[in-house]
Amino acid sequence: MDGQLDQRTVLLLLVGGGAVYTAFEHPSFGTALLVGVGVVTLLHLMMRGR
Repeated sequence: MDGQLDQRTVLLLLVGGGAVYTAFEHPSFGTALLVGVGVVTLLHLMMRGR
């Protein structure tokens, strides 16, 4: 495995953990975060074929 992948994984876990904690403390932020993740996921899936 490449060292870059390991650093990226750690970064994603830290950011994800921070987002989950913030969403737990502030439910309105959690709703906005869920919508944002859904939109980004749909865009990623639509653009993957190009």
